[in-house]
This record gives sequence, structure tokens and C-alpha cells, in this order.
Amino acid sequence: MSTDSLLQASLDEFIRHLLNERQLSPRTLEAYRHDLSGLRDFLHDQGVSDWAMVDTQYLRRFIASRHQAGLSGRSLQRALSSVRGLYQYLIRERRCRHNPAVDLRAPKSPRKLPRALDTDLTSRLLNTNADDNWLAIRDHAMLELFYSSGLRLAELAGLDMHEVDLAEGEVRVLGKGSKTRLVPVGRQAREALRQWIKVRPVIPGSAQPLFVGKQGRRLTPRAIQLRVRHWGVQQIGQHLHPHMLRHSFASHILESSGDLRAVQELLGHADISTTQIYTHLDFQHLAQVYDQAHPRAKKKE
Repeated sequence: MSTDSLLQASLDEFIRHLLNERQLSPRTLEAYRHDLSGLRDFLHDQGVSDWAMVDTQYLRRFIASRHQAGLSGRSLQRALSSVRGLYQYLIRERRCRHNPAVDLRAPKSPRKLPRALDTDLTSRLLNTNADDNWLAIRDHAMLELFYSSGLRLAELAGLDMHEVDLAEGEVRVLGKGSKTRLVPVGRQAREALRQWIKVRPVIPGSAQPLFVGKQGRRLTPRAIQLRVRHWGVQQIGQHLHPHMLRHSFASHILESSGDLRAVQELLGHADISTTQIYTHLDFQHLAQVYDQAHPRAKKKE
């Protein structure tokens, strides 16, 4: 068996393990396969025939080569996570005695702050007159729910009718890691949803997706993205995507309340460090106010 085949055989077994025992999503499996295939090719070029031969220096050179090729720190962190997972499996199967990726850290990329709409632009976006237009009524309900509850695109696309409780003003969301959370739904979003439910097509069967097309089929994430983009251009004259509404929700809540833990719960973040990026957004706003208001910070006319 060739060098590449020996490495590939163990890689294939690991992917089957992830599929059968971990039951990961197709997208996550593809990320594992992509990252580890890149390492396999690198090791093949280095003449390495077995995963057990790999040490920390090999991995350092691999990460350095990917960094020079333009991969971001986040992508490199994901690649190292994939490698750690592979070696945990190999150690469990007694194919290897060490995990060379344990103490490795990827170089950090500059942290990009998420873009958010200000409250005036958000109002312009949402203050639409849907009239009796079936499509506009549905889209308005989606936009209101995105901003009211800070949902991810996949979370909104996956919602079923029974998960929305308009009387209680809450929605039950299946988030990342198959974790369920209850999220409040604001007054205007509830009204928009009531209007949508009045005109929503009657669909036979037990599966009752909340947002559907004219044929009664669940809207795909891509279809929702396109509708959000359409309204962004039409209402506020700029490109808009669902995650921008989620960012706007989080930054506006934090700016008004200062309660980072509450925002963490509402967004469904497992780690508060993920939510802390919004403190940078809030600081940007505070810094702008400071520059405009402080006597010793104002720019000379």
C-alpha cells in the first residue's frame, strides 16, 4: 500500500466514525474531510507514511504553509481542531500513542467586528406597508422575527408552526449543537407573524414549516437570504444579510441594557467570549459619542 493510501485508510475510518458515532452534520463532516485531506497531502509530500510518525514540528510546518497560503487564523484553528479529533480517535484505537496537536495554537487573525444597522436604518427597513401582498407579508414577518429574536439563518429556516407561541410571546429554537432555547418575540414581530399566519397556505400533513413558498414547501436558507437582500436594497439601499439583523439585535440590546449575560442567553452562545465581541461594538458607539461631546476631544472646526 502506498504512503498516501496508508494515510487515507485511517482518514476514511475516522470519517466513518464521525458519521456513525458522532452523527455530525454533512457540512461539519465535509470540513473535517477538507482539513485532514490537506494535512494528508502535506505529509505525503514530506514522505510520511503513517499518522503515528507525525510530531509537533510537522504540524508547525503544515500550519505555517497554510498560513502563508492565505488561510485565516480561524480556518487554521478549525484545522487543528480536526487534527486533534483525528488523533483522539487513533489513540483510542491504539494506532498511536500521542496527539501532536494538543499544545499547538494557530496564529490569530485580526478580529473583524460584525456590521450592524443603527436604529434609524432598522426602523426604515421594518416600517414597510405590506398591504395584501402575500409575499411582502411573509417577508415582513421574517425580517421582524430576525431582528426581534436575534435568530440565526438556519434557526429561522428550520422553525415549525408549533414552535411559535404568540400568546406567550416566545419561540422555541433549535440552535447549534442541537441545543434548544426559548427566545422572546417582540410585540411588532408577533403582529407581523399573526398577519402572515392568516395568509399562509394550508399544508396537508404533520410537517408544518413556519415560512413556506407558494407551493407550500419550506423556504431554504438560500431563498431567505435572497429575500432579505431584496428588502435591504429596496428599503435602505444597501446589501443586507440575516446575520446583520442578528448583530443589530445583539448590539442594540447590549447598548440599552449593558447585560452581556442576557445577550449571551438570547443569542444561544455556549461561551460568553463569543458574545464579548459585541462589547467592542458598544465601545465604538461610546467612543463616537465621546468624540462628539467631550470638550477636550472635539475636533476643531
